[in-house]
Amino acid sequence: MPSGTPKGDHFMIRRPLRPGRTLRFATAVFATATLLAIAQDVPRGPDRPLISPLANRPPDKNDQMDLQAQQRAKNASYEAANVERRRQIADDSAKILELANELKKEIDKTDKDTLSINVIRKAEMIEKLAKGVKEKMKLTPAS
Repeated sequence: MPSGTPKGDHFMIRRPLRPGRTLRFATAVFATATLLAIAQDVPRGPDRPLISPLANRPPDKNDQMDLQAQQRAKNASYEAANVERRRQIADDSAKILELANELKKEIDKTDKDTLSINVIRKAEMIEKLAKGVKEKMKLTPAS
């Protein structure tokens, strides 16, 4: 005979209480109620802007002057970097010309079937300098 309380022709079976399930259920109900309360509490619409007016204010005159001074300093550093870059390009180009003239003289001294290691090294040095000049010419300071 099944245990339980008789209820008419049927028996109602009692389940033992499980504290874990009850606690989870109570936590879920509480969390849902809290979220609903928060959602109703936050006003939406034109009454309340999304961004604080203080965060979106234009800079005052002192801030504008500071920003302009920073921009001038940045432009001056870009100009100095650009002058240095141009000087390096000119120095490297002069070195390439000097090495090319030396290479031509050495090649003219040798016969057509032999090349010295010195000639090959100068050609590699010219190539390396030329690549460096090419890369420096690609660089442009942002202004």
